Amino acid sequence: METNGKSALAGKRALVTGASRGIGAAVAKTLAAAGADVAITYERSADRAADVVRAIEGLGRKGLAIKADSADAAAAREAVQQAAKAFGGLDILVNNAGVARGGPLEAMSLEDIDAVLNVNIRGVVLTTQAAIPLLSEGGRIINMGSCLAERVTMPGISIYAMSKSAMIALTKGLARDLAPRNITVNVVHPGPTDTDMNPADGPMKDAMLAGMARQEFGTAQDIADMVAFLAGPSGRQITGAGFTVDGGLNA
Repeated sequence: METNGKSALAGKRALVTGASRGIGAAVAKTLAAAGADVAITYERSADRAADVVRAIEGLGRKGLAIKADSADAAAAREAVQQAAKAFGGLDILVNNAGVARGGPLEAMSLEDIDAVLNVNIRGVVLTTQAAIPLLSEGGRIINMGSCLAERVTMPGISIYAMSKSAMIALTKGLARDLAPRNITVNVVHPGPTDTDMNPADGPMKDAMLAGMARQEFGTAQDIADMVAFLAGPSGRQITGAGFTVDGGLNA
């Protein structure tokens, strides 16, 4: 990504949560390709996180992997501090970390409900809260929602859908709160995307494809490109908005 022959994110410093694989890894690499130094968080996949950092460094940028469980309040906050300290500040926050638990609500355990709410909502809130004082003028916050946030297309995902719909309200509220500092806040809603968590040949494939206008799973790069656009100069006037990348599932 270039603007007038220059890397669109040259000199920018980013933190992408939950970025050892899938969409998060693609986002981290794409931001680095556009010129940003990128820190990522991971919970368990240290080897994969190291691979992402090597890819970032291979693009000539600084990379950093931080072990942090987004459900752990202290770890979520500390990860922000570590990233800002390593890079001398923070310009871009991508709240990508998320978990999925499904099933009829009456059958879900408290553990599963807490996991979804603690990572998908509380973790995002606490990470963002820690990042706001450190973000530069004109910074960017990009939250990861879901195509299920506004239209629940199948049974058994009520709590997950609820957690992602919360990103819409959070995004809109923060867009108002942070506008005086020219910080934009937006949410990207991925649809069926070919990742380890939701493979294109997985058990839900036929049900998902049947509802899509373009009957083809997206790629992690499709989502990463949207995030990079919002993080760059072309996104300066876009805030409080949602962008659905779902092959027409919600059409």
